[in-house]
Amino acid sequence: MSTLEIRGLEVTVDTDNGVVEILKGVDLTIKSGETHAIMGPNGSGKSTLAYSIAGHPKYTITGGTVTLDGADVLEMSVDERAKAGLFLAMQYPVEVPGVSVSNFLRTAATALRGEAPKLRTWVTEVKSAMEALNMDPAFATRNVNEGFSGGEKKRHEIMQLELLKPKMAILDETDSGLDVDALRIVSEGVNRAKEANNLGVILITHYTRILRYIKPDFVHVFANGRIVEQGGPELAEKLEANGYADYVSK
Repeated sequence: MSTLEIRGLEVTVDTDNGVVEILKGVDLTIKSGETHAIMGPNGSGKSTLAYSIAGHPKYTITGGTVTLDGADVLEMSVDERAKAGLFLAMQYPVEVPGVSVSNFLRTAATALRGEAPKLRTWVTEVKSAMEALNMDPAFATRNVNEGFSGGEKKRHEIMQLELLKPKMAILDETDSGLDVDALRIVSEGVNRAKEANNLGVILITHYTRILRYIKPDFVHVFANGRIVEQGGPELAEKLEANGYADYVSK
């Protein structure tokens, strides 16, 4: 069992108009096997939470703590956070020209496992993961995210999730830009990874459609840099019916 604990997290970002406070004291605890849906309007701080936990240099932590199994995440470099078991699926995955998907994945697995996976075993793992996500085997030879469609980028990230086996996954708007079929396939991949590895999941989304496939244990409403309401799956249904207007002024 692992626990990601966020306490009183405060975050700022530098803008052309000066320093802006984004997160204003966020408390959240995620345990292995739990799925937490983070929902809220644009600009409420959802993605800032994700990137701050992952260590994006754009964001400055001004208060609070983040620990994974008691270890201080905020004192770790980005690669140390990944090695500790944190995984971030980005809303807009970056392109890595000149690096094939196959080499990228094996290099990442080597860094996490401390040794290179045996080639024959690794090829089998990758092939199995690609088949489960309905991906063409030729995909492995393409450069990372270069010329990928939105759906291909998201499938690639979920393939990473299944192969790298982190303790905690932060999925930032994984449903963004996906058609119905791709949404189902990607969601099934998240569910497989969760079941296989007792994964803890933070699922950031605007919409409830992905929650039809990935069932949350807890739903948290973000507004103005804070969690303003928490509940179970029924809270998502309330948001679907009423939107976020009641929370924006809180």
